[in-house]
Amino acid sequence: MGYHVVDPDDIAPESNRPSETRYISDAIGMANLGLRMYRVAPGEEIPLSGLHYHDEQEEVFYVADGTLSVETPDRDYRVDRGQFFVAEPGSPHRAYTDSDADGEATVIGMGAPPVSDAHAYED
Repeated sequence: MGYHVVDPDDIAPESNRPSETRYISDAIGMANLGLRMYRVAPGEEIPLSGLHYHDEQEEVFYVADGTLSVETPDRDYRVDRGQFFVAEPGSPHRAYTDSDADGEATVIGMGAPPVSDAHAYED
């Protein structure tokens, strides 16, 4: 059996990302789920910039604090503290914190399967 208590502050943030990104799943060796924590300051995006979609991966963002905005080809979503945003495979999206937001958003991102299958979306 394996159990973990993880303090995200003990995991170094990834470099060269548009917002603070900590790979929880990589730090503890999870093989079936991508789990990340983001701190997204006003005007910043969650790491994949621009509209993108995934072939297989189901992606979920849980807003632990603040407000997340998500752009899609059809409409923009506002995801408040305590809410989830779910993007099914093939569904273009771009997650960010509005530049005029009161503060940063803390977001837990989950993706399964944990594959790198993102593609830029062009309308």
